[in-house]
Amino acid sequence: MISKNIQDLMKQMTIEEKIGQLLQLSADFFQGDNVAITGPLKEAHLDEAALYSAGSVLGISGAKTVRQVQNNYLKHSRLGIPLLFMADVVHGYKTIFPIPLALGASFDPQVMKTASTIAAKESAAGGIHITFAPMVDLVRDPRWGRVMESTGEDPYLNSVMAKAAVNGFQGTLPLDQEHIAACVKHFAAYGAPEAGREYNTVDISEWRFREQYLPAYAAAIEAQALLVMTSFNTLFGVPATVNQHLMRDILRNELQFHGVLISDWDAIGEIIHHGVAGDLQHAADLALKAGVDIDMMSFAYAKYLTKAAVLDTQIEQLINESAQRILILKEQLGLFNDPYRGLSDKRETEVTLTSKNLAAAQAAAEQSMVLLKNNHHTLPLNSATAISLVGPAADTGDILGSWSWQGDPEKTETIAAALAKQFSNLTVTPGTQYHHLQLSKLDDAVNASRQQEAIIAVLGLPASESGEATSVTDIKLPTEQLMLLRRLAKLNKPLITIVITGRPLDLTEVDALSDAVLLAWFPGSRGGAAIANVLSGKVDPSGRLPMTFPRNVGQVPIYYNAYNTGRPIAGTPADDENKYLSKYIDSANSPLYPFGFGLSYGDFTISDWTLSPQSVSPDQPLMVQATIHNAGNHAGTTVVQLYTHQTIGETVQPVKQLQAFKKISLAADQTQTITLTVPYDQLSTIHADLHRATDQGNYTAMLGFDSAHTASQPFTVVTHQ
Repeated sequence: MISKNIQDLMKQMTIEEKIGQLLQLSADFFQGDNVAITGPLKEAHLDEAALYSAGSVLGISGAKTVRQVQNNYLKHSRLGIPLLFMADVVHGYKTIFPIPLALGASFDPQVMKTASTIAAKESAAGGIHITFAPMVDLVRDPRWGRVMESTGEDPYLNSVMAKAAVNGFQGTLPLDQEHIAACVKHFAAYGAPEAGREYNTVDISEWRFREQYLPAYAAAIEAQALLVMTSFNTLFGVPATVNQHLMRDILRNELQFHGVLISDWDAIGEIIHHGVAGDLQHAADLALKAGVDIDMMSFAYAKYLTKAAVLDTQIEQLINESAQRILILKEQLGLFNDPYRGLSDKRETEVTLTSKNLAAAQAAAEQSMVLLKNNHHTLPLNSATAISLVGPAADTGDILGSWSWQGDPEKTETIAAALAKQFSNLTVTPGTQYHHLQLSKLDDAVNASRQQEAIIAVLGLPASESGEATSVTDIKLPTEQLMLLRRLAKLNKPLITIVITGRPLDLTEVDALSDAVLLAWFPGSRGGAAIANVLSGKVDPSGRLPMTFPRNVGQVPIYYNAYNTGRPIAGTPADDENKYLSKYIDSANSPLYPFGFGLSYGDFTISDWTLSPQSVSPDQPLMVQATIHNAGNHAGTTVVQLYTHQTIGETVQPVKQLQAFKKISLAADQTQTITLTVPYDQLSTIHADLHRATDQGNYTAMLGFDSAHTASQPFTVVTHQ
């Protein structure tokens, strides 16, 4: 139901003012009280009227600045329609949480929801109305730098995390002043660029898109995300931003998305480079007809839609629809009642970087870290252990990760500083920079390590080498860091490697040289304290891999829920004797670390697991009950994971598919019985005619602590009682 206020506004607005609502400008267009028409406006060939009818701005934040810009804008707005302020609040605002890929590793949607709730509260106090998050793109190629913004390779895990993020950012609708609107991105399949190269073509079938990529977007929309952002890539042969089948048939009609659709930066203008539009006017026409409401920084709508609306009544109608959706969004944000949404310097100070927020960020980091190796119980370390701390990431605040533009690495506690609080006998000798090695510095680190009982090497990459436009062809650690690790390994002392990264890496040599390996990701504002707690045993490392880690880049893309071929390997010695199988001649098919993998300081077992009913139907979901025991001497946390496989289907089926998981913590020698439930509809697959349905037939349930090591039991599905 459209409110009377919106209806009245629409009647009063000129066509130019309606088109203005469709225009998004960057922060440099708004220069406080005095706007100079010699700057960005002149370069974009826009006039002052366009500036003061623009519907939204991106990249401006801070209570004082936002209030100033909004106040100045409203003085010039004929109808007093407020500006929308948007920004990338991806994994925190001032308080920086672990990167989204790490939050996916938590296997706990509450961790994601808490991170998003705090990010919303802080950024709302800073004047932001909308975040360009969550990114729910399914990712399988670590060469692509933006894997760090996703929660991984699995449709189910991504869907659960997408819902949690939207619910955290937006809270319960209608929005209050402590929450912001979520903009789900990037629609669609942006995470599957060929060769992992940024902005590259995406070439997947619609069947595969619907089966594996679409579910997370659908989950976010089901959670009532208020905006969706288009992606730069082509899909089904058409650039997503002007793809009517994608945007109207699937997004609007099938998924029933009624919110605001916004382009990515200049995505409408880039349609020309794709060779689908001859000029910017043509691109504007295609984008509007595809249903794109807001043009971010191509200026196509502002320049060409006024004339087009006079010549074509369909264009005028589409402009009206888009303008109305944007006004409804502003109403949902409460901007017509309070254009400032309660902004004050005092409130901004009170809610940002609080001890409670920082504690939550630390807890998220602790739950996201993945223990990849722990030979001979190298970890945890005794606080009295004499430790040599080395590596380029050991004593730097550059542990926040990409998309942390409001975070401050200079004020971030380093890993060295955090460890010094728990380990009294600690020496710090970095030994090398990320990509630059001085032999004398390397010698210093090795010599310092000779004197200590254990070595901690903090290796990895700077934040600038993950995120947008950071595609790579080599996913190993830099040679300089591996040289340091080789020298340290020859000392025959316990060697613990901590990896700081925004993407899966080839850690084959790191694994071979190290006694223990802890994947810390980019852990955020309190990452140093979290690492110290994990190393000391105060906290159990409970993260599990949301992406498969390959043995080498040649295996990429590699993921656990692949499809069987006609010549699969069986995992037996006979595979070595048969050349004509789907395998490599220079590498195993299996990854270095599988999806869902992660060790604990506890020692967990599964026993007495049962399925009920044996025959699943529309009214009877699959229920798995299992007894989990911690047989170790240390309390620990584990993630019990349930997978299924459909034996025969109309289309090929994944070898296994995650259907449910549960994270539990047990004291030493404690036992707990858990139940995992899979609804009948969740067992559905996409058929050849692209409809989704659950098939009758034989299935297998697989239960374990990661995707590669599971026990199996059969069950059946009937489609009627």
